Amino acid sequence: MEETRKSAQDFLDLIQKSRRGKFKIYIGMSAGVGKTYRMLQEAQTLLRNGIDVKIGYIETHNRKETHELLEGLPLIPRRTIFYKGKELEEMDVQAVISLRPEVVIVDELAHTNIEGSKNDKRWQDVKDILDAGINVISAVNIQHIESLNEEVKKITGVEVKERVPDKVIALADEVVNIDLTADELITRLKEGKIYEKEKIETALKNFFKSEHILQLRELALKEVSTQVLRKIETEIPKNVALRHDRFLACISSNDKTAKAIIRKTARLANYYNSKWVVLYVQTPEENADKIALDKQRHLINNFKLATELGAEIIKKESKNIAKSISEVAEEREITTICIGKPHFNLFTFILATNTFNELLKKLKSLDIDIVILS
Repeated sequence: MEETRKSAQDFLDLIQKSRRGKFKIYIGMSAGVGKTYRMLQEAQTLLRNGIDVKIGYIETHNRKETHELLEGLPLIPRRTIFYKGKELEEMDVQAVISLRPEVVIVDELAHTNIEGSKNDKRWQDVKDILDAGINVISAVNIQHIESLNEEVKKITGVEVKERVPDKVIALADEVVNIDLTADELITRLKEGKIYEKEKIETALKNFFKSEHILQLRELALKEVSTQVLRKIETEIPKNVALRHDRFLACISSNDKTAKAIIRKTARLANYYNSKWVVLYVQTPEENADKIALDKQRHLINNFKLATELGAEIIKKESKNIAKSISEVAEEREITTICIGKPHFNLFTFILATNTFNELLKKLKSLDIDIVILS
């Protein structure tokens, strides 16, 4: 019975996928690399070839050469919303769905909608449009991808608030990297092609430092290569044997680096296009009536983050952490276990801890790798 239900669900998923619109994303390392310009170039090409393409939402930032590319492209009027005494505009999602163009251009995928909109985020609007069978071309900067949030913060010192879940990027049928060298991007900035003059000097001292651009560029290249690898794997004939990696992230209520472990494991899972699990083993000392409220809150937030990034959450009550980890690893056919780096000498830790030794022996017998994340 269970097998029949699973088969029916798989077939339903296949039908829904075939009805969904195609999704193309342009990814860039920062503002100003030319994502919007490239989208409008493509829109003009599609229009010349008789494709019904419309502009759902575009932001030219008053860049002359970008604005000129709008000429002749049909624009779907934006929806007006009154918020805190101001008249503001958002993409009219219902109008897009009602007009049903073959292709719609939707800029700034990470945008947060004005309060009172149907969806909180523009990526949710895009998902609605795709579900209606309409093809979408969109764009996003690398710093807005959820699992890269910590890495971007380390590079730039800036925590990006508007973020897109990795699962949305994974929906894309095609991902294209818009690349510039650091020198080219800085030249564009100095020429006033990215920000207004009064913002240029501040940008050069912060986000647009050459070393920051190089690191963000590397992240963008890696992200796009990951998406290409995923596409290759999904398009390889089913009779070709593939390795199916599965990752297990182990966290505890005391672990201050749990978010980093979750995000890094999500990156690994995304890279290998694989399933992953977050495991929390609750010892008797961490029962609900004993654990501190702040630790409970951190755990809930970490579970929420892991869910958003596509993980399965497993919570076990046990005195024996090593046994619980190995049991879950065996049940879920895990190939790699990810744990946080101990806060003291690793060699001493391995020698002195029977629990860890027990875990290593079990993992060796199961042929499971263990990764210690910094």
